[in-house]
Amino acid sequence: MLETKKYVLTVEGETEQWYFTWLRDQINGFEGRTYNVSIVPKVQQSPMSFYKGTNSKVTPEVIHICDVESTDDDHIEKFENILKEMKEADRQKKIKYQLGYSNFTFELWMILHKKDCFGPFNSRKQYLAPIQQAFGEKFENLDHYKQESAFKRCLEKLSLNDVKDALRRADKIAEQNVKDRKKLVNLCGYSYYRNNPALSINEVVKKIFTECGVLPKRK
Repeated sequence: MLETKKYVLTVEGETEQWYFTWLRDQINGFEGRTYNVSIVPKVQQSPMSFYKGTNSKVTPEVIHICDVESTDDDHIEKFENILKEMKEADRQKKIKYQLGYSNFTFELWMILHKKDCFGPFNSRKQYLAPIQQAFGEKFENLDHYKQESAFKRCLEKLSLNDVKDALRRADKIAEQNVKDRKKLVNLCGYSYYRNNPALSINEVVKKIFTECGVLPKRK
């Protein structure tokens, strides 16, 4: 009987919640896993709203999944306020937060499961075409893609191997950002790139995969 590792996630929206629920089921169906996983993704955009009602002895670590959204000042301010709230969780409640961000949005991570998406975009709407190509769908717009039946149809076309491909492509983006000497912003113990594409949600998935035996542990 395998032990169970528990991961508590706060996410911005339902698509992220559906994705991590799907990921949990995929891991628990993988014969080579060394642990079962309990992934509890709760839709909660504000870390502060979540940690104020959380006992650090029960939940000492939380993963927060969020988007940068754009380079607009209001979006950057909102994103950086989230980082400040995550830092406050440690100071006030001794709850450690891990950041899993996407720049611009979570759609970047979904596309990477099926294809490269290495060029910068000017608008979040530009994710629609590569989403269509990646999943062989004809969504009217991104709101259509985010409907439960449509999004879960995309999930049905994915496997753990696709997630591993997304990890590999995300690593390429990180390597290119370093090569291009893009500015890495450091705030409250967290780092992010203001320019897209960039992400750290892959590090969250990589951590879960490694700890549960889906990926070999790093030497």
